[in-house]
Amino acid sequence: MIDATAVRAVNTLTARWARAAVADEGTAFAATGVWPLLALLTGGADGPARQELEGALGVGADGATALGGQTLGALDAMDGVHAATGLWTRQDLPIRPEWEAALPPGVRSTLTGDAERDRKELDGWAARRTRGAIAEMPVPLTPDTRLVLAGALTVETAWLQPFQPGLLRPASGPWRDRSLAGLTRSTDDLDGVLRVVPDTPAGPLTLSGVAGGNGLDVHLVLGAEDAPGGEVLEAGIGAVAGGYAGWPGSALPPGEAGPGVRVMEVPSWDPTPRATLTTPQFTVTARHDLLRRAELFGLRTAQDAARGHFPGISPAALALSSAEQSMTASFSAEGFLAAAVTAFAMAPGSAPPQRTAKLISVRYERPFGFLAVHRATGLVLTAGWVTEPEAGADTMW
Repeated sequence: MIDATAVRAVNTLTARWARAAVADEGTAFAATGVWPLLALLTGGADGPARQELEGALGVGADGATALGGQTLGALDAMDGVHAATGLWTRQDLPIRPEWEAALPPGVRSTLTGDAERDRKELDGWAARRTRGAIAEMPVPLTPDTRLVLAGALTVETAWLQPFQPGLLRPASGPWRDRSLAGLTRSTDDLDGVLRVVPDTPAGPLTLSGVAGGNGLDVHLVLGAEDAPGGEVLEAGIGAVAGGYAGWPGSALPPGEAGPGVRVMEVPSWDPTPRATLTTPQFTVTARHDLLRRAELFGLRTAQDAARGHFPGISPAALALSSAEQSMTASFSAEGFLAAAVTAFAMAPGSAPPQRTAKLISVRYERPFGFLAVHRATGLVLTAGWVTEPEAGADTMW
């Protein structure tokens, strides 16, 4: 089981990254792919670089290397999650055995200095570890590259209750009159599929939990129409963790009960209350240069090539030359699939019924967020913001 301290620290980093990364375009990211590698770097750093990394990490530097290695192992042990680590070093670069011991066994390989050969090796590793979802290692290779530390993460689940595909054509908002690949399903589990949180720093939120069969859930997060996406996603992380009081679906009053939520009475042969969830199918891809947000990840000083910053990793002077993450996430009728590779490099119809039933309509018809969460621990595995859902055919057969 993953350490509770690591869960809190990763979720905090996810929330901070959400506020910084979400803008007008869609995005996806995985702090779970970054945090363990930052922990490994923190434990091997010294001086101001160590202090900055420790602040971003959210745990003490002294135990960071061990906690990073333990977190990688715990992630890989989760159903539906696969985490892999790779370390490539120049043959003449000494690595401290006590630092390497925190890594999974057998992950170290050699950088030959032949850029084409090394690029082929690293790209092949990324593709194999993500089953082809990420085709390239997101790190440049130069003649000065002496070390590459990389992590690959895949998250996959199949819905306990699949969606019904169809055509979705929003009547308002930025997707108005567009033909989208819609997904719909109906359930009598009102509380399981819907929660409205009326008061968060981002305003009111609607959260819809979609349960997977292997202990993973995906939560869709919709805010008010004018709420900034980064604030909505950040608040959604707090809401999923129970940080804000909310109303379950069964307790919602009639009428417009939250963003995208309408509660009504409709004619029905069956008086059982039901909720209908409608959302577009989506695939989001993104590539993040972590050094562009160096303060967020504690990487500002570590880039200074005037001196070395990682004596706990190698007696040779090392400075950070690049840090990037490639990410893709897909939400379909059958399930959810996300993959990320993070790398750090160092260098120098019938008769009308006579009864009525409560019907809750939940519609995600404008940009919204998503959070893939490990149900047992509350760890947010991946997060993102959807601005460009998949198009649907004008005619559905």
